[in-house]
Amino acid sequence: MPAQSRLTLKFTLWLFAIAILSAEPCRAEEVGGPLRLTLPADCYAVPGVEFSIYYDNIVLTETPEDYDFQVTCDIGESAAKRWRITPQEADVGDHPLTVSVSDADGKSLGTAKTVLHVTKSDAGENRPLRLLIVGDSLTHATHYPNTIAEHLTSAGNPQWTMLGTHRPSAAKTGVAHEGYGGWTWQRFAAHHEPNPDGTYRKRSSPFVYLNKSGKPQLDPQQYFEKECDGKPADVIVFLLGINDCFRLNPNDPESLDDGINAVLEQAEILLAAFHKAAPQAKLGICLTPPPNTRESSFEANYKGKYPRWGWKRIQHRLVQLEIAQFKGREQEQIFIIPTELNLDPVDGYPTNNGVHPNPAGYGQIGAEIFAWLKAELAADGR
Repeated sequence: MPAQSRLTLKFTLWLFAIAILSAEPCRAEEVGGPLRLTLPADCYAVPGVEFSIYYDNIVLTETPEDYDFQVTCDIGESAAKRWRITPQEADVGDHPLTVSVSDADGKSLGTAKTVLHVTKSDAGENRPLRLLIVGDSLTHATHYPNTIAEHLTSAGNPQWTMLGTHRPSAAKTGVAHEGYGGWTWQRFAAHHEPNPDGTYRKRSSPFVYLNKSGKPQLDPQQYFEKECDGKPADVIVFLLGINDCFRLNPNDPESLDDGINAVLEQAEILLAAFHKAAPQAKLGICLTPPPNTRESSFEANYKGKYPRWGWKRIQHRLVQLEIAQFKGREQEQIFIIPTELNLDPVDGYPTNNGVHPNPAGYGQIGAEIFAWLKAELAADGR
């Protein structure tokens, strides 16, 4: 069979597998008990960089302080609002971690498990790494890409290159990405602007080009050829979901699931195209970050139209369905990055913004992406 035919057949089978996985049910009431306690299967840390699991981020309640959280792990320590650790080199390895939640009377309300992977500091040292980051306004702000770059520049790390056409004024040396405020999975997968004005609001997706018939076509291969010196990325990180889902109705669970699943279908289209263009690239999907704890921050932004509890319910369900959609697909080069765990929902946000962190919060997002990168570099080096 010609090589092109084999690639087409492999891609078709990949899409067929996606369709089967997408059809699996995942009802909210079946996940995590009454508080919808939710943890991904894996989380990541590196020596010298703090990692936390904030309790408010893993349950669905307006009053997490009313519950008792017990964390069992051979390293780390629990505090009132989180479990935390700043690993040392001696902690390198895999550490099973269990979170149990009970009410004021001691009644168990759920248990969830994950594995904390602590990766050695020199994983991937001096290896080449071509990194592309795709996202919305959280990426556009460029704080967390800067954080990733700072970590990658320290001793014991790969020789990194960030790919991308967007280099905002906040970008530090070498930092680039494809992050645009207000953008969605669907916009990156399909949007074509026939009359761009030079701004990110009125431009085509960087991955959409006109084909020979003059019709818009999702074509990451052409993107790599034109914008990345003809070479694909080694790792592509996606942080999306807020704009896709923010206006869904949290009061209608069936409609909410339908809306989120439609978004995940768009995600699969984009992921499939990148997998076809760069079959060896690791595709990291960041779990959508939690909101600011303060209702006042949502009032400042949305004047009562979109309350904090509405978005919290949407975001929590989105994370559950993201996990269900993307877990166990490492053989397809798809990985989950648990960015929702390590973001402080109080001190990681300004007082006047519901969904955009402050520099400290962005730093926590960047730290977890970096820790995941190190884990994958270590895995590749075995």
